[in-house]
Amino acid sequence: MMKPCVEIEYCPGCRWLLRAGWSAQELLSTFEAELGGVMLRPSEVSGTFRVTVEGQLIWNRKDEGCFPEMKELKQRLRDQIAPERDLGHSDVGGVKKDG
Repeated sequence: MMKPCVEIEYCPGCRWLLRAGWSAQELLSTFEAELGGVMLRPSEVSGTFRVTVEGQLIWNRKDEGCFPEMKELKQRLRDQIAPERDLGHSDVGGVKKDG
């Protein structure tokens, strides 16, 4: 089975490559076993910062009005690719475990 891939589309004119790269690094370090990769894609549309997984939008800066907090971005990605996964101390929500 192919592992899902994340795409981070960023505005090069806004100099958001470093933010996109850092986000990719964080997602890969947390979801190393679950992800097939993270692709960075410069956008032709000014002000873009979008994160998708297999075409499913998980963050759009224009819709949300801000950049994602890494904790929230990881939670949204987890909810898409590994809902049973516990993210540890930074987790809120997700699947509740009995006990």
